[in-house]
Amino acid sequence: MMQTLNATVLANALPTMARSLHEDPVHLNTAITAYLLAAAVFLPISGWAADRFGAKKVFLFAIVGYASACAGCGFAHSLPQLLLARFCAGAAGAMMGPVGRLVLLRSTAKHNLVRAMSVLTMPALLGPVLGPPIGGLIVTYGSWRWIFFLNLPIALLGVLLVTRFIPNVREEGARALDWPGLLLTGVGMAGVVYGFENLGRSELPPWAVAGMMGGGVICLGLYVWHARRVENAILDLDLLRIRTFTASVVGGAFMRMGMGASPFMLALLLQVAFGLSALQAGLMTFASAAAALVMKTCAPPILSRFGFKRTLSVNAVIVAVTFMAYGLFNPTTPHWLIYAVLLTGGFFRSLQFTSLNGMAFADIDPDRMSRASTMSTMGQQLAQSIGIGLAATLLRALMAHAHTSRLSAGVIAPAFVAIGLTALISLLFFIGLPSDAGADLHGVKGARLARS
Repeated sequence: MMQTLNATVLANALPTMARSLHEDPVHLNTAITAYLLAAAVFLPISGWAADRFGAKKVFLFAIVGYASACAGCGFAHSLPQLLLARFCAGAAGAMMGPVGRLVLLRSTAKHNLVRAMSVLTMPALLGPVLGPPIGGLIVTYGSWRWIFFLNLPIALLGVLLVTRFIPNVREEGARALDWPGLLLTGVGMAGVVYGFENLGRSELPPWAVAGMMGGGVICLGLYVWHARRVENAILDLDLLRIRTFTASVVGGAFMRMGMGASPFMLALLLQVAFGLSALQAGLMTFASAAAALVMKTCAPPILSRFGFKRTLSVNAVIVAVTFMAYGLFNPTTPHWLIYAVLLTGGFFRSLQFTSLNGMAFADIDPDRMSRASTMSTMGQQLAQSIGIGLAATLLRALMAHAHTSRLSAGVIAPAFVAIGLTALISLLFFIGLPSDAGADLHGVKGARLARS
Protein backbone atom coordinates (compact mmCIF):
# COMPACT_ATOMS: atom_id res chain seq x y z
CA MET A 1 0.00 0.00 0.00
CA MET A 2 2.87 2.38 0.78
CA GLN A 3 4.44 1.85 -2.62
CA THR A 4 1.26 2.16 -4.69
CA LEU A 5 -0.05 5.10 -2.65
CA ASN A 6 3.24 6.94 -3.09
CA ALA A 7 3.45 6.18 -6.82
CA THR A 8 -0.06 7.42 -7.63
CA VAL A 9 0.20 10.47 -5.38
CA LEU A 10 3.57 11.38 -6.92
CA ALA A 11 2.31 11.14 -10.51
CA ASN A 12 -0.52 13.54 -9.69
CA ALA A 13 1.80 15.92 -7.80
CA LEU A 14 4.56 16.20 -10.44
CA PRO A 15 3.36 19.46 -12.04
CA THR A 16 3.17 21.16 -8.62
CA MET A 17 6.54 19.74 -7.57
CA ALA A 18 8.09 20.95 -10.83
CA ARG A 19 6.99 24.52 -10.11
CA SER A 20 8.32 24.32 -6.55
CA LEU A 21 11.71 22.97 -7.65
CA HIS A 22 11.86 25.25 -10.73
CA GLU A 23 12.02 22.31 -13.13
CA ASP A 24 10.28 21.41 -16.40
CA PRO A 25 7.31 19.08 -15.62
CA VAL A 26 8.39 16.68 -18.39
CA HIS A 27 11.89 16.42 -16.90
CA LEU A 28 10.52 15.53 -13.47
CA ASN A 29 9.62 12.09 -14.80
CA THR A 30 13.10 11.15 -13.54
CA ALA A 31 11.66 11.20 -10.01
CA ILE A 32 9.55 8.18 -11.01
CA THR A 33 12.14 6.39 -13.14
CA ALA A 34 14.85 6.76 -10.46
CA TYR A 35 12.63 4.76 -8.12
CA LEU A 36 11.65 2.15 -10.69
CA LEU A 37 15.21 1.69 -11.92
CA ALA A 38 16.57 1.26 -8.38
CA ALA A 39 13.83 -1.28 -7.70
CA ALA A 40 14.72 -3.23 -10.86
CA VAL A 41 18.45 -3.17 -10.02
CA PHE A 42 18.00 -4.37 -6.43
CA LEU A 43 15.14 -6.80 -7.01
CA PRO A 44 17.49 -9.72 -7.79
CA ILE A 45 18.81 -9.48 -4.23
CA SER A 46 15.35 -9.81 -2.68
CA GLY A 47 14.84 -13.52 -3.34
CA TRP A 48 18.36 -14.38 -2.21
CA ALA A 49 18.03 -12.21 0.92
CA ALA A 50 14.70 -13.81 1.88
CA ASP A 51 16.22 -17.29 1.46
CA ARG A 52 19.39 -16.31 3.35
CA PHE A 53 18.08 -14.18 6.23
CA GLY A 54 14.35 -14.99 6.38
CA ALA A 55 11.27 -13.17 5.12
CA LYS A 56 10.43 -11.36 8.37
CA LYS A 57 13.87 -9.80 8.83
CA VAL A 58 14.09 -8.65 5.21
CA PHE A 59 10.54 -7.28 5.26
CA LEU A 60 11.15 -5.25 8.44
CA PHE A 61 14.43 -3.88 7.09
CA ALA A 62 12.73 -2.90 3.82
CA ILE A 63 9.82 -1.09 5.50
CA VAL A 64 12.10 0.94 7.80
CA GLY A 65 14.44 1.78 4.89
CA TYR A 66 11.54 2.79 2.67
CA ALA A 67 10.05 5.08 5.31
CA SER A 68 13.42 6.72 5.93
CA ALA A 69 13.90 7.37 2.21
CA CYS A 70 10.39 8.87 1.97
CA ALA A 71 11.30 11.26 4.77
CA GLY A 72 14.39 12.21 2.74
CA CYS A 73 12.16 12.96 -0.27
CA GLY A 74 9.99 15.20 1.88
CA PHE A 75 12.99 17.24 3.02
CA ALA A 76 14.55 17.54 -0.48
CA HIS A 77 15.09 21.08 -1.79
CA SER A 78 16.49 20.29 -5.23
CA LEU A 79 15.98 17.73 -7.98
CA PRO A 80 19.31 15.91 -7.31
CA GLN A 81 18.38 15.53 -3.61
CA LEU A 82 14.94 14.23 -4.56
CA LEU A 83 16.40 11.75 -7.06
CA LEU A 84 18.89 10.40 -4.50
CA ALA A 85 16.15 9.86 -1.94
CA ARG A 86 13.87 8.28 -4.56
CA PHE A 87 16.67 5.92 -5.59
CA CYS A 88 17.08 4.83 -1.94
CA ALA A 89 13.31 4.33 -1.69
CA GLY A 90 13.39 2.14 -4.79
CA ALA A 91 16.21 0.02 -3.36
CA ALA A 92 14.24 -0.55 -0.14
CA GLY A 93 10.96 -1.05 -2.00
CA ALA A 94 12.59 -3.80 -4.07
CA MET A 95 12.65 -5.96 -0.93
CA MET A 96 8.98 -5.58 -0.01
CA GLY A 97 6.80 -6.86 -2.86
CA PRO A 98 8.75 -9.98 -3.91
CA VAL A 99 9.27 -11.13 -0.31
CA GLY A 100 5.57 -10.86 0.49
CA ARG A 101 4.63 -12.65 -2.73
CA LEU A 102 7.21 -15.37 -2.05
CA VAL A 103 5.56 -16.20 1.29
CA LEU A 104 2.24 -16.59 -0.53
CA LEU A 105 3.67 -18.66 -3.40
CA ARG A 106 5.20 -21.16 -0.99
CA SER A 107 2.01 -21.61 1.01
CA THR A 108 -0.75 -21.69 -1.65
CA ALA A 109 -1.89 -24.53 -3.91
CA LYS A 110 -1.75 -23.70 -7.62
CA HIS A 111 -5.50 -24.04 -8.16
CA ASN A 112 -6.03 -21.29 -5.56
CA LEU A 113 -3.23 -19.06 -6.79
CA VAL A 114 -5.29 -16.63 -8.92
CA ARG A 115 -7.75 -16.06 -6.05
CA ALA A 116 -4.91 -15.66 -3.58
CA MET A 117 -3.08 -13.19 -5.84
CA SER A 118 -6.31 -11.19 -6.20
CA VAL A 119 -6.69 -10.99 -2.41
CA LEU A 120 -3.01 -10.16 -1.97
CA THR A 121 -3.19 -7.19 -4.33
CA MET A 122 -6.36 -5.68 -2.87
CA PRO A 123 -4.58 -3.75 -0.08
CA ALA A 124 -2.03 -2.57 -2.65
CA LEU A 125 -4.90 -1.32 -4.82
CA LEU A 126 -6.06 0.95 -2.01
CA GLY A 127 -3.04 3.08 -2.90
CA PRO A 128 -4.21 3.90 -6.44
CA VAL A 129 -7.79 4.39 -5.18
CA LEU A 130 -6.87 6.75 -2.34
CA GLY A 131 -3.76 8.26 -3.92
CA PRO A 132 -5.19 10.60 -6.60
CA PRO A 133 -7.77 12.38 -4.40
CA ILE A 134 -5.50 12.47 -1.32
CA GLY A 135 -2.55 13.67 -3.36
CA GLY A 136 -4.66 16.26 -5.12
CA LEU A 137 -6.00 17.51 -1.78
CA ILE A 138 -2.50 17.76 -0.29
CA VAL A 139 -0.83 19.62 -3.16
CA THR A 140 -3.85 21.88 -3.79
CA TYR A 141 -4.31 23.01 -0.18
CA GLY A 142 -0.98 22.15 1.44
CA SER A 143 2.63 21.27 0.63
CA TRP A 144 3.65 18.48 -1.75
CA ARG A 145 6.18 17.35 0.87
CA TRP A 146 3.39 15.75 2.88
CA ILE A 147 2.81 13.18 0.13
CA PHE A 148 6.03 11.56 1.37
CA PHE A 149 5.52 12.13 5.09
CA LEU A 150 2.15 10.38 4.69
CA ASN A 151 3.99 7.05 4.48
CA LEU A 152 5.52 7.29 7.95
CA PRO A 153 2.46 6.21 10.00
CA ILE A 154 1.70 3.50 7.41
CA ALA A 155 5.27 2.20 7.84
CA LEU A 156 4.83 2.08 11.61
CA LEU A 157 1.65 0.04 11.19
CA GLY A 158 3.48 -2.22 8.72
CA VAL A 159 6.27 -2.91 11.22
CA LEU A 160 3.70 -3.91 13.85
CA LEU A 161 1.82 -6.20 11.43
CA VAL A 162 4.94 -7.90 10.09
CA THR A 163 6.25 -8.48 13.61
CA ARG A 164 2.95 -10.05 14.60
CA PHE A 165 1.94 -12.09 11.54
CA ILE A 166 4.77 -12.80 9.07
CA PRO A 167 6.74 -16.00 9.71
CA ASN A 168 10.49 -15.89 9.18
CA VAL A 169 10.32 -18.21 6.15
CA ARG A 170 13.76 -19.05 4.82
CA GLU A 171 15.38 -21.61 2.52
CA GLU A 172 17.91 -23.99 4.02
CA GLY A 173 21.23 -23.96 2.19
CA ALA A 174 20.58 -20.68 0.35
CA ARG A 175 22.76 -20.24 -2.72
CA ALA A 176 25.64 -17.77 -2.77
CA LEU A 177 24.91 -14.33 -4.18
CA ASP A 178 26.05 -13.84 -7.77
CA TRP A 179 27.95 -10.56 -7.34
CA PRO A 180 29.30 -10.37 -10.93
CA GLY A 181 25.80 -10.99 -12.27
CA LEU A 182 24.35 -8.31 -9.99
CA LEU A 183 26.94 -5.80 -11.21
CA LEU A 184 26.39 -6.60 -14.89
CA THR A 185 22.58 -6.46 -14.71
CA GLY A 186 22.58 -3.31 -12.57
CA VAL A 187 24.99 -1.36 -14.78
CA GLY A 188 23.35 -2.72 -17.93
CA MET A 189 19.82 -1.68 -16.99
CA ALA A 190 20.95 1.69 -15.64
CA GLY A 191 22.81 2.45 -18.86
CA VAL A 192 19.94 1.48 -21.15
CA VAL A 193 17.19 3.21 -19.14
CA TYR A 194 19.04 6.47 -18.44
CA GLY A 195 20.48 6.60 -21.92
CA PHE A 196 16.97 6.24 -23.29
CA GLU A 197 15.73 8.87 -20.80
CA ASN A 198 18.21 11.43 -22.13
CA LEU A 199 17.36 11.07 -25.82
CA GLY A 200 16.40 14.46 -27.14
CA ARG A 201 17.53 16.31 -24.03
CA SER A 202 20.34 18.88 -23.98
CA GLU A 203 21.71 18.02 -20.53
CA LEU A 204 24.16 15.46 -21.94
CA PRO A 205 26.08 15.45 -25.25
CA PRO A 206 24.98 12.85 -27.84
CA TRP A 207 28.19 10.83 -27.43
CA ALA A 208 27.50 10.42 -23.67
CA VAL A 209 23.94 9.22 -24.31
CA ALA A 210 25.14 6.77 -26.97
CA GLY A 211 27.89 5.59 -24.61
CA MET A 212 25.41 4.91 -21.79
CA MET A 213 23.06 2.95 -24.03
CA GLY A 214 25.87 1.06 -25.77
CA GLY A 215 27.59 0.26 -22.49
CA GLY A 216 24.30 -0.93 -21.02
CA VAL A 217 23.64 -3.26 -23.95
CA ILE A 218 27.18 -4.67 -23.71
CA CYS A 219 26.80 -5.33 -19.97
CA LEU A 220 23.49 -7.13 -20.50
CA GLY A 221 25.05 -9.18 -23.29
CA LEU A 222 27.94 -10.10 -20.98
CA TYR A 223 25.45 -11.17 -18.35
CA VAL A 224 23.82 -13.62 -20.79
CA TRP A 225 27.28 -15.10 -21.43
CA HIS A 226 28.00 -15.15 -17.67
CA ALA A 227 24.65 -16.75 -16.72
CA ARG A 228 25.32 -19.75 -18.94
CA ARG A 229 28.55 -20.52 -17.08
CA VAL A 230 27.51 -20.32 -13.41
CA GLU A 231 25.00 -22.30 -11.39
CA ASN A 232 23.87 -19.50 -9.09
CA ALA A 233 23.16 -16.82 -11.72
CA ILE A 234 21.19 -13.98 -10.14
CA LEU A 235 18.62 -14.15 -12.96
CA ASP A 236 17.60 -17.61 -14.13
CA LEU A 237 17.36 -17.11 -17.90
CA ASP A 238 16.21 -20.72 -18.34
CA LEU A 239 12.84 -19.56 -17.01
CA LEU A 240 12.31 -17.87 -20.38
CA ARG A 241 12.06 -21.32 -21.97
CA ILE A 242 8.66 -21.70 -20.26
CA ARG A 243 6.10 -20.24 -22.65
CA THR A 244 3.61 -19.06 -20.02
CA PHE A 245 6.36 -17.29 -18.07
CA THR A 246 7.79 -15.64 -21.21
CA ALA A 247 4.36 -14.48 -22.36
CA SER A 248 3.71 -12.96 -18.94
CA VAL A 249 7.08 -11.27 -18.40
CA VAL A 250 8.20 -10.36 -21.93
CA GLY A 251 4.81 -9.99 -23.62
CA GLY A 252 3.34 -8.30 -20.57
CA ALA A 253 6.22 -5.79 -20.58
CA PHE A 254 4.72 -3.99 -23.60
CA MET A 255 1.43 -3.64 -21.73
CA ARG A 256 3.18 -2.47 -18.55
CA MET A 257 4.95 0.27 -20.48
CA GLY A 258 1.53 1.82 -20.94
CA MET A 259 0.78 1.30 -17.26
CA GLY A 260 3.90 3.27 -16.39
CA ALA A 261 3.36 6.02 -18.94
CA SER A 262 -0.38 6.73 -18.63
CA PRO A 263 -0.52 8.19 -15.06
CA PHE A 264 2.43 10.47 -15.88
CA MET A 265 0.88 11.68 -19.14
CA LEU A 266 -2.63 12.00 -17.69
CA ALA A 267 -1.32 14.26 -14.92
CA LEU A 268 0.34 16.50 -17.53
CA LEU A 269 -2.73 16.45 -19.79
CA LEU A 270 -5.26 17.29 -17.08
CA GLN A 271 -3.21 19.79 -15.09
CA VAL A 272 -0.77 21.43 -17.53
CA ALA A 273 -2.75 21.23 -20.79
CA PHE A 274 -6.30 21.54 -19.39
CA GLY A 275 -5.44 23.77 -16.41
CA LEU A 276 -7.25 21.64 -13.81
CA SER A 277 -6.13 21.67 -10.19
CA ALA A 278 -4.34 18.66 -8.73
CA LEU A 279 -7.47 17.83 -6.72
CA GLN A 280 -9.72 17.92 -9.81
CA ALA A 281 -7.28 15.74 -11.76
CA GLY A 282 -6.96 13.35 -8.83
CA LEU A 283 -10.70 12.90 -8.55
CA MET A 284 -10.83 12.06 -12.26
CA THR A 285 -8.05 9.46 -12.21
CA PHE A 286 -9.64 8.01 -9.06
CA ALA A 287 -12.20 6.37 -11.38
CA SER A 288 -9.53 4.22 -13.04
CA ALA A 289 -8.20 2.86 -9.74
CA ALA A 290 -11.68 2.24 -8.30
CA ALA A 291 -12.57 0.15 -11.35
CA ALA A 292 -9.33 -1.82 -10.92
CA LEU A 293 -10.34 -2.69 -7.37
CA VAL A 294 -13.75 -3.93 -8.50
CA MET A 295 -12.16 -6.09 -11.22
CA LYS A 296 -10.18 -8.10 -8.66
CA THR A 297 -13.34 -9.95 -7.65
CA CYS A 298 -14.32 -10.56 -11.28
CA ALA A 299 -11.01 -11.94 -12.58
CA PRO A 300 -11.23 -15.57 -11.28
CA PRO A 301 -14.65 -16.38 -12.85
CA ILE A 302 -13.65 -14.68 -16.14
CA LEU A 303 -10.45 -16.75 -16.34
CA SER A 304 -12.34 -19.90 -15.40
CA ARG A 305 -14.83 -19.28 -18.22
CA PHE A 306 -12.52 -18.15 -21.03
CA GLY A 307 -9.01 -19.28 -20.04
CA PHE A 308 -5.78 -17.29 -20.07
CA LYS A 309 -5.14 -17.29 -23.82
CA ARG A 310 -8.51 -15.88 -24.88
CA THR A 311 -8.75 -13.45 -21.95
CA LEU A 312 -5.27 -12.00 -22.49
CA SER A 313 -5.62 -11.78 -26.28
CA VAL A 314 -9.00 -10.02 -26.38
CA ASN A 315 -8.21 -7.86 -23.39
CA ALA A 316 -4.90 -6.69 -24.92
CA VAL A 317 -6.84 -5.05 -27.74
CA ILE A 318 -9.33 -3.43 -25.34
CA VAL A 319 -6.59 -2.03 -23.08
CA ALA A 320 -4.56 -0.72 -26.03
CA VAL A 321 -7.66 1.04 -27.42
CA THR A 322 -8.36 2.69 -24.05
CA PHE A 323 -4.79 4.03 -23.95
CA MET A 324 -5.29 5.57 -27.39
CA ALA A 325 -8.71 6.92 -26.37
CA TYR A 326 -7.05 9.10 -23.73
CA GLY A 327 -5.52 11.04 -26.63
CA LEU A 328 -9.02 12.13 -27.74
CA PHE A 329 -9.56 14.16 -24.57
CA ASN A 330 -9.57 17.95 -25.00
CA PRO A 331 -10.51 20.88 -22.71
CA THR A 332 -14.12 20.76 -23.94
CA THR A 333 -14.61 17.01 -23.42
CA PRO A 334 -17.44 16.46 -20.88
CA HIS A 335 -16.08 15.31 -17.54
CA TRP A 336 -18.57 12.43 -17.38
CA LEU A 337 -17.10 11.05 -20.62
CA ILE A 338 -13.54 11.29 -19.26
CA TYR A 339 -14.70 9.45 -16.13
CA ALA A 340 -16.33 6.73 -18.27
CA VAL A 341 -13.21 6.14 -20.39
CA LEU A 342 -10.92 6.09 -17.34
CA LEU A 343 -13.32 3.69 -15.58
CA THR A 344 -13.32 1.33 -18.55
CA GLY A 345 -9.55 1.48 -18.91
CA GLY A 346 -8.93 0.78 -15.22
CA PHE A 347 -11.34 -2.18 -15.23
CA PHE A 348 -9.82 -4.02 -18.17
CA ARG A 349 -6.24 -3.07 -17.27
CA SER A 350 -6.70 -4.69 -13.86
CA LEU A 351 -8.01 -7.88 -15.49
CA GLN A 352 -4.96 -7.96 -17.76
CA PHE A 353 -2.42 -7.56 -14.98
CA THR A 354 -4.16 -10.01 -12.64
CA SER A 355 -4.10 -12.58 -15.46
CA LEU A 356 -0.45 -11.88 -16.29
CA ASN A 357 0.65 -12.11 -12.65
CA GLY A 358 -1.12 -15.42 -12.18
CA MET A 359 -0.04 -17.06 -15.44
CA ALA A 360 3.64 -16.25 -14.79
CA PHE A 361 3.77 -19.02 -12.16
CA ALA A 362 1.53 -21.58 -13.84
CA ASP A 363 4.35 -23.92 -14.88
CA ILE A 364 7.06 -22.99 -12.36
CA ASP A 365 8.41 -25.75 -10.12
CA PRO A 366 8.31 -25.02 -6.35
CA ASP A 367 12.11 -24.89 -6.02
CA ARG A 368 12.29 -22.13 -8.68
CA MET A 369 9.49 -19.95 -7.27
CA SER A 370 11.94 -17.58 -5.56
CA ARG A 371 13.87 -16.84 -8.75
CA ALA A 372 10.68 -16.66 -10.83
CA SER A 373 9.12 -14.16 -8.41
CA THR A 374 12.24 -11.99 -8.51
CA MET A 375 12.54 -12.06 -12.29
CA SER A 376 8.84 -11.38 -12.83
CA THR A 377 8.80 -8.37 -10.50
CA MET A 378 12.04 -7.07 -11.97
CA GLY A 379 10.54 -7.23 -15.47
CA GLN A 380 7.49 -5.30 -14.29
CA GLN A 381 9.53 -2.49 -12.72
CA LEU A 382 11.85 -2.23 -15.71
CA ALA A 383 8.96 -2.13 -18.19
CA GLN A 384 7.24 0.67 -16.26
CA SER A 385 10.44 2.72 -16.07
CA ILE A 386 10.98 2.30 -19.83
CA GLY A 387 7.35 3.29 -20.41
CA ILE A 388 7.78 6.55 -18.50
CA GLY A 389 11.03 7.25 -20.31
CA LEU A 390 9.32 6.52 -23.63
CA ALA A 391 6.50 8.93 -22.76
CA ALA A 392 8.91 11.73 -21.81
CA THR A 393 10.98 11.18 -24.96
CA LEU A 394 7.86 11.24 -27.15
CA LEU A 395 6.61 14.44 -25.53
CA ARG A 396 9.95 16.20 -26.02
CA ALA A 397 10.04 15.08 -29.68
CA LEU A 398 6.44 16.19 -30.27
CA MET A 399 7.07 19.61 -28.70
CA ALA A 400 10.17 20.05 -30.84
CA HIS A 401 8.18 19.06 -33.95
CA ALA A 402 5.47 21.59 -33.06
CA HIS A 403 8.12 24.25 -32.34
CA THR A 404 6.68 24.92 -28.90
CA SER A 405 7.83 24.66 -25.29
CA ARG A 406 4.28 24.42 -23.96
CA LEU A 407 2.37 21.20 -23.46
CA SER A 408 -1.08 21.08 -25.03
CA ALA A 409 -3.68 18.43 -25.76
CA GLY A 410 -2.57 18.41 -29.40
CA VAL A 411 1.01 17.63 -28.37
CA ILE A 412 0.10 14.90 -25.87
CA ALA A 413 -2.52 13.09 -27.99
CA PRO A 414 -0.07 11.39 -30.43
CA ALA A 415 1.96 10.14 -27.46
CA PHE A 416 -1.11 8.28 -26.13
CA VAL A 417 -1.60 6.70 -29.57
CA ALA A 418 2.04 5.55 -29.61
CA ILE A 419 1.72 4.08 -26.11
CA GLY A 420 -1.43 2.22 -27.17
CA LEU A 421 0.27 0.77 -30.25
CA THR A 422 3.21 -0.33 -28.09
CA ALA A 423 0.83 -2.12 -25.71
CA LEU A 424 -0.74 -3.90 -28.69
CA ILE A 425 2.59 -5.67 -29.40
CA SER A 426 1.87 -7.91 -26.40
CA LEU A 427 -0.87 -9.60 -28.45
CA LEU A 428 1.82 -11.40 -30.48
CA PHE A 429 2.91 -13.28 -27.34
CA PHE A 430 -0.60 -14.25 -26.23
CA ILE A 431 -2.12 -15.58 -29.44
CA GLY A 432 0.65 -18.20 -29.70
CA LEU A 433 -0.13 -19.77 -26.32
CA PRO A 434 -1.82 -23.18 -26.21
CA SER A 435 -5.54 -23.04 -25.50
CA ASP A 436 -5.09 -24.70 -22.08
CA ALA A 437 -2.20 -22.48 -20.94
CA GLY A 438 -2.28 -22.01 -17.16
CA ALA A 439 -5.43 -24.15 -16.82
CA ASP A 440 -4.32 -25.55 -13.44
CA LEU A 441 -4.61 -22.06 -11.96
CA HIS A 442 -8.30 -21.61 -12.68
CA GLY A 443 -9.34 -25.16 -11.88
CA VAL A 444 -9.67 -26.66 -15.36
CA LYS A 445 -8.47 -30.24 -15.36
CA GLY A 446 -6.46 -31.94 -18.00
CA ALA A 447 -4.00 -29.11 -18.48
CA ARG A 448 -0.63 -29.82 -19.92
CA LEU A 449 2.55 -27.91 -19.31
CA ALA A 450 2.83 -25.00 -21.73
CA ARG A 451 6.50 -25.40 -22.51
CA SER A 452 8.30 -24.90 -25.75
